[in-house]
Amino acid sequence: EAEATGATVFHAGTKLNQQQEIVTDGGRVLNVTGIGENFEQAIAQAYAGIKYIQFQGIYYRRDIGHKVASGKQGEQTP
Repeated sequence: EAEATGATVFHAGTKLNQQQEIVTDGGRVLNVTGIGENFEQAIAQAYAGIKYIQFQGIYYRRDIGHKVASGKQGEQTP
């Protein structure tokens, strides 16, 4: 479903259970990537894909790409 948004989902720490469902297997489990004409579109596409991914204990960063999109790449954060 996440890929229906145009996002690409890369699996890392996932496996199939006995019911052939994708389940987490520990650590960083997925990478969701968006592609667009600019950084803002790519970021929006990636986060649109994330909305379709659900599992207990899900955590994802909400800052990836924003420094580049805002022109602040290379700046140090305190």
